Amino acid sequence: MASDSRLKEQLPRLTDAIVASYQACDRINHLGHCPLPKYEVVIQILEDIKDILYPGFRRREGLHAGNVTYHVGNLIDALHDKLTTQITRALIHANRAATPSAQGCGEVEDLEAKGQQIAIALLEKIPSLRLALAKDVDAAFAGDPSVTNRDEIIFCFPGLEAVTIYRIAHELFRLKVPFIPRMMSEWAHKQTGIDIHPGASIGEHFFIDHGTGVVIGETCKIGAHVKIYQGVTLGALSFATDANGELVRGTKRHPTIEDHVVIYANATILGGNTVVGHHSVIGSSVWVTSSVAPHSTVVLEKPKLRIRNGSVDDSLLDLNYQI
Repeated sequence: MASDSRLKEQLPRLTDAIVASYQACDRINHLGHCPLPKYEVVIQILEDIKDILYPGFRRREGLHAGNVTYHVGNLIDALHDKLTTQITRALIHANRAATPSAQGCGEVEDLEAKGQQIAIALLEKIPSLRLALAKDVDAAFAGDPSVTNRDEIIFCFPGLEAVTIYRIAHELFRLKVPFIPRMMSEWAHKQTGIDIHPGASIGEHFFIDHGTGVVIGETCKIGAHVKIYQGVTLGALSFATDANGELVRGTKRHPTIEDHVVIYANATILGGNTVVGHHSVIGSSVWVTSSVAPHSTVVLEKPKLRIRNGSVDDSLLDLNYQI
């Protein structure tokens, strides 16, 4: 059936109705001459930094002692420009959002200078990021008997991918860069199924095994040598509101996990006052909303499984889980 060209005459009216909605609901518009950070460039920045963090494992092949300085120098030069531009855009937008009555893009030159300073500050963190990530790789190697070498972890593990992006985003978060850290963490979430807020504080030797469905909230504090499995939620128990019913922001809402803790699959630990003491083990599928003393083991009571097999009567099997 051929299309009816007369219906196309409605498109100008539809266009006018859509544009009118931009005035009626301006909370989800960005109309003006101050460009926002670009998602595709932020992802390029991540890929460039990962190429420096793990040389030879990512895009560039054939790296050796004779050419690695040239390769890194090119990446650093390009990263300086990309980071400066994108951070400046984020700063300009945050400045305009804080002062809605401001005209134009604000003091652009001052914000460009600040954006460059932050870009340099992040690049200066790369050596220490590499040291931290090397310990995360060691934690994965020590914690997963299926792994035969560390290269397998760098190539294949979604947990390391998510933690790598988290550690980059966290540095930008600490430098008070708006938007971009969250853009990075949500990209990692999309790619790996692991959701780590860039504001979370995570110590060294951190390992997420399998990883899908892990959620780590903004104010969560995680110590050193912590291992968690898929489906773990480190979240908020509730959200406080003020006298007007608005959410109270800036408070600690998520738990503290001390050193040498293991948290098994699908465990849920909630609340800003909840502390899991060092050298504790949290078993699968438990729900924890109060603090746990050091050297504790938290598990569900022995579950019973009912199996129906054809005409055979139901039987109850006690399953004892060893941790």
